[in-house]
Amino acid sequence: MKIIKYFFEFILIIFLFIIFKTIGYKNALNLGEVIGKKFGPFFRSNKKILKNLENSNIGKSEEDRKTITDKMWGNYGRIFAEYMFIKKFRHGGLSNNIEIIGQNILDEIKNTDKPVIFISGHFNNFELMAMHLEKSGINLAAIYRPLNNRFLNPIMEKIRKNYICKKQIKKGLSGTKEILKYFKTGTSIALMIDQRVSEGIICNFFNKKALTTTIPAQFVKKFNCKVVPIYIERDRKYQFKLKIFKPIEFSKNENLETITSNLNKVLEEMIKRNPEQWIWSHSRWKI
Repeated sequence: MKIIKYFFEFILIIFLFIIFKTIGYKNALNLGEVIGKKFGPFFRSNKKILKNLENSNIGKSEEDRKTITDKMWGNYGRIFAEYMFIKKFRHGGLSNNIEIIGQNILDEIKNTDKPVIFISGHFNNFELMAMHLEKSGINLAAIYRPLNNRFLNPIMEKIRKNYICKKQIKKGLSGTKEILKYFKTGTSIALMIDQRVSEGIICNFFNKKALTTTIPAQFVKKFNCKVVPIYIERDRKYQFKLKIFKPIEFSKNENLETITSNLNKVLEEMIKRNPEQWIWSHSRWKI
């Protein structure tokens, strides 16, 4: 009966999107925050979020974990509302709401004409990161995971291709082959490394064993390419700071485990900066 559930979810989301569009950006974000905080704790994933916070030792006490979770749901609601304004971030006035730190690094990457691997996690409105990379003139392909909801997924794919990044690679075996093809022709790759992947290797993540993607490490060893971390945080309710870090250069002689573990540490530091701005609902530590 999942198809019925997905259909009613689709109707509800479209209804909310219409409301968000009608009331404008700031009001939509305020409403999204209220919806997130009000209804988020009733989702089954809420228990997983609290457990993940405990596993990571980010929330030192039960009260801390509940506070972070509450803020995360509020932020999640704002991200949900922002999808109706993605076009304005790409082509309209909302692009001014993003402060860019490290634009010179992107300019250098563009001028060298050598592809790199951009890595990040599901922070805030993470879609804005790939959007800015492409807007900056980076020849880019972004990896995405299709939504389970078959009614909603075509809409999201259209939004991503039209306003976020034209070259979208579906996660999976066929996607891995496509990544390789793109990279060999000079296209940089943007991917999230914060989710569990069944085909990954086990590395420490917040001192707990976690299955982690080896795609960046494999490309380092095969192409001797640079890895560029990128991070976005919500700085005040309606503003963002997007930071491009200096490229990391690994030796081809380093093994997959060492490279992957080092990248996990980079991700940990990003998460610790604003734990409530990372999406904690993934089954990150499931082995």
